[in-house]
Amino acid sequence: MSVRATARITAALDGRGVTSLPVLRGDGPLALRRTRDTAGSGTRVTVVGAMSAPLGGDRLAIAAQVGEGARLTVDSAAATVAMPGPGGEPATYDIELNVGERAELRWLPEQLVSAHGSVLRMATRVRLAPTARLVLREEQILGRHAEGTGTLLGRLTVHRAGRPLVDQQMAYGPGSPGGWDGAAVLGGHRAVGQLLVVEPAFDERRPEARLLGETAVLTPLAGPAVLVTAVARDARLLRRVLDEALDELLDAPVG
Repeated sequence: MSVRATARITAALDGRGVTSLPVLRGDGPLALRRTRDTAGSGTRVTVVGAMSAPLGGDRLAIAAQVGEGARLTVDSAAATVAMPGPGGEPATYDIELNVGERAELRWLPEQLVSAHGSVLRMATRVRLAPTARLVLREEQILGRHAEGTGTLLGRLTVHRAGRPLVDQQMAYGPGSPGGWDGAAVLGGHRAVGQLLVVEPAFDERRPEARLLGETAVLTPLAGPAVLVTAVARDARLLRRVLDEALDELLDAPVG
């Protein structure tokens, strides 16, 4: 039996100027927990999987709203594993993120694992106010240990101040366009990820395009933002590349 579940998060400043969570509501496999923010700079919510999902036929969604001046980090307790369902139907996973003026969202889930035989369609849509800040990380692992990948179709769309900032699609696994695993795309790697950093201060001095090692690249976007794209042999190496890039971007002097 397929599952339909939606989780909702709303972060807003309270009367003391502290980020509160007037809405924190999980559903089905998408349980939400307020957790300790080790950086001490805002509020943290962790997505805790209450059951195996997404399975084929499941329809999952998360919606997060960060109000003016609020600061929110969203992570997850474990990797999400897309599994085949009994009827062979695709699963869907939709994420809607809205970040207001002078607000900050760090969207840092664990990896998405595409298990052999699964079909998952995933869409992440982000809307940013002109002064909003965003750190968004997505990591895909194509197949569990010693198995082939499932089919993974994804799209990331980001609008800032009502204008497009990022619109990219990916397709991996059986049924995807030919060449997805070739030397010009993944080159046999099984871990792929993106790191998007939107920082209004980049209007003054944006990081330059460059390679980050042999399998990652930093690309400035048409706005105060950069996109890091990387492939790696495994999840551990992929995370290391993206973490090092994030540390460098957040510590870089501006002006």
